[in-house]
Formats: sequence, structure tokens, C-alpha cells
Amino acid sequence: MSTTSLTRVHPRSHRPSTRTAGAEWRALGWLARHPLFLLAVAALIAALALAGPLVTGCVLGALALTVVVWGRCHPATFDRWAAPVLRPLWRRWTAYRGRRWAAVLADCELARENRRTGRLVVPRLLRVRSSSPSIDTLYVRPARGQDLRTWTDRADALADALTAHRVAITRTRPGVLAIVVEREMPFDHVIPAPEIPSDSADVDLSALDVGDNEHGQPFTLPVKGTHVLVAGATGSGKGSLVFAPMRAMGPTIRDGLVRLWVIDLKGGAETSRGGPLFHRHATTMTDALRVLHDVRDVMKARQEHMRANNLRRLDVSTEWPLDVVVIDEMAMLTAYGERSDVRDALRLLAELLTQGRACLISVMGYVQKPSKDVVDVRELFPTRVCLGVTAASHVDMVLGEGARERGALADEIPGDSRHAGIGFVIDQGSRLPVRFRAAYVSDSEIDELVDRCTPRPRLHAIELPADDGEGVA
Repeated sequence: MSTTSLTRVHPRSHRPSTRTAGAEWRALGWLARHPLFLLAVAALIAALALAGPLVTGCVLGALALTVVVWGRCHPATFDRWAAPVLRPLWRRWTAYRGRRWAAVLADCELARENRRTGRLVVPRLLRVRSSSPSIDTLYVRPARGQDLRTWTDRADALADALTAHRVAITRTRPGVLAIVVEREMPFDHVIPAPEIPSDSADVDLSALDVGDNEHGQPFTLPVKGTHVLVAGATGSGKGSLVFAPMRAMGPTIRDGLVRLWVIDLKGGAETSRGGPLFHRHATTMTDALRVLHDVRDVMKARQEHMRANNLRRLDVSTEWPLDVVVIDEMAMLTAYGERSDVRDALRLLAELLTQGRACLISVMGYVQKPSKDVVDVRELFPTRVCLGVTAASHVDMVLGEGARERGALADEIPGDSRHAGIGFVIDQGSRLPVRFRAAYVSDSEIDELVDRCTPRPRLHAIELPADDGEGVA
């Protein structure tokens, strides 16, 4: 056979089918991604089969009534334990589900049409978290070919489409974006200064009322048994968290149960109005180091007393007052001074922060830039508060890794006076960020505090010479 008679048959190039999988298979895929929904339906069918519709309806009604009564009668525990679980389920089905979600993304040009099948490719919503009534965090897998910039360029349009106050978008891991949806700004008014308690017995040093949180409850700040770091840019309202705690514990200052050691290296301009309240007031680096040395000596003396008397901690009393070291603009002490002075200050602060809590020594530091090169002892503060800051990275520096992703948009807080005092703190129970607004303390209210709570001078007994029985002629 001649080789010229042979023909090579080339296989036809196969084009991918434009048909989509059947609806039943898509439904099975959805159920595989949402097993809890399948379990809920299965449990409902089993309950109907075993107990009947009447009993099942009564049980479900009782559960719903229990949830409603719990939320109405004890909102504090409901908001802490139940709401973070129930709220994302409700939000997912009412705001971010199915065609509604697809329509929002299509209107914002974040969903695209598949050129082969003609179907709309919608980025998949993986998870919804609602850490608070006003903030949702959506975890989304973007469509192929989309990146972070694709979404950030459409953030304003997405906020308008979701009727949200603002939207922030970050990349959490390859192929997953976290979209923080701030649905509303809960604080539209200034929080008045806390009332000065009438008696020291009315003061709880582990929970001073210094404002309101977004749940409508008091925002409390501890000063006993902890150290507090407050970070915030200029104009963010740090002054509110300087004098509001002082008003809340005013009688204890007056009665000698609390002593204030205040360091203000901005010449004392921010704190001088409350000067009569202070046990010590330092406005220069030399005086600041002397104050830190003296507090350290007090701590060492108390440690010696505790060691001699086999005590693990001291109780607040006039003999052993709570010494609160207030450091306004801490960067002047820990970063921007002379190198030798900064080194001494950091060493003394590290001693107080690591050893002082059991000895009734508490440090409250206030800083604008919370980076490690500015506040080297940042990790030694157990309680941290983040007011409005200038960079997204500052949020995680203060509140811990992932805090911004979970909804702590402190860098998005406007820097004007209408938003001063608004910030975030991490709830110790749920580990979720909670937004608050600190109370505003005016100059006249500082003067009122000084008038009512200036410490009383301590009277020392004068030892008289012994009477030898001889009278005077």
C-alpha cells in the first residue's frame, strides 16, 4: 500500500459543554456546604414523625418565647451569649441570601457573566459574623480573576447598595476576603460626664462607668488589678478617658484610697486643671523619671511587706492605697526623649507593668502611635482601648490580631469633634470587638471634681514629751 494513500485522522477538538448541572445536583452541593440546614430540616421531620405536630409546635413556640423573654428581661446576658449566634443567622437569611446577594453584587459590577454558559458568576458568601448590632463581617470567595483591588474600588458602591454607613474590605487568606459592613453609627450624641459618687463605698475600682457601649449599656473600665493602654490620634478623645475615670472614682481620691501619679510631658497643658487631685505631677523628663523611681520604691516596699506576712495580694485601704500612674502621651517618655532617659523609663515601666498589679500599682498609658518602636512595652498592658487611629494596622497593634477583620474599624472613625471619644474594646467573654463612646468631661466638670474630691491632708499624731510629774511654780 502506498504511503500516499494513508491519511491521518486528527481527533476533533472538544469544546466544553455549555449545559449546567441539574438543579438537583446544585441543591445537593448547597446542602453539602450548609450541613446545619440539612440537620435542622431532618430534626424537624423526625420530631413531627415521633411527637406529632402539636407537641412539636408547642416545643418550638416555647423555645421562641424563651428567646424573646430572655432578650427582653436580661439583655446583658442575651447580647453577650445569644445575640452573636442568632444575629448572623438572621442577617444571612434576610440581607445576604440568594438572589438578593446576587443582585447587589451584579449592580456593583462584582458579579460577571460566564462567557461560555451565559450564567451569572456570583462570588460565594462563605460565612457571616455579627459581632454587634451595627457591624457585620462577611467572608467571601471572589470570582476567578478578581482581586482585592477589584473589591476596594467598588467599596463605596457596595456600601450604598447594602444601605450601610461604610464598608471596609481586607484579604484574610488566599481566595477569601473579609468585608466589614458598618450598618449604622450608633452614637449620634455626646455622652454626659459620669456623676461623682457620693461615697467611696459606691465606687467599684474594677468597673468604672466612663461611657456607653453600642448595646446601650454602661462602658466600664477597670483600674484595679490591671494596666490600661489607650491609643488614639489627635482629637480622638483621649482626654475623656483621662478625667472620666477620675470622676467615677472621685471619693476614693478624696478619702486617700487612690493616689494619682500623673506624668504629662506636654508641659502639663492637658492635665494641670486637675492638679490638686494628684499625689504627684511631673511635666519634665527629669521629674517623670523621679516619679517612676518613687512608685517603683513603693512597689518594692509593698512586696517586702507581702513576703514578710505571706500575702499574695493587698486590699485597698488608707494604709495601702491604689496607686494609679497616669502617663499622658507616653511616646514622649518611651521613644522621643534622650536615649539614656528612654532606656531608664522603659526599664522602670517594665518593672511596674510586670510586678505592680498584686501590689496595688496600676498604669494607665495614653499614646497616639501604638507601634512597637514607640511603645516597646505595649504587650504588657492587659486592658487595651482603641479610639480613632490613622492607620488600619494600628487597630490590630492595640486590640490584637484580627480585631479589625472582626469589625473594629477604628481607623474609619472620622477625626472631627462630633466623633471624639468613639472607639473599640475587646469583650473578654466573647472576644468580639465592642464599640463605645467615652463620656465628655468639660472644664467646669473637672473644676467640680477638684472642688469635691481634692484629697484631704493626712493628720499625723504629734508625740508629746512624757509628763515627769513636776508642776510649774
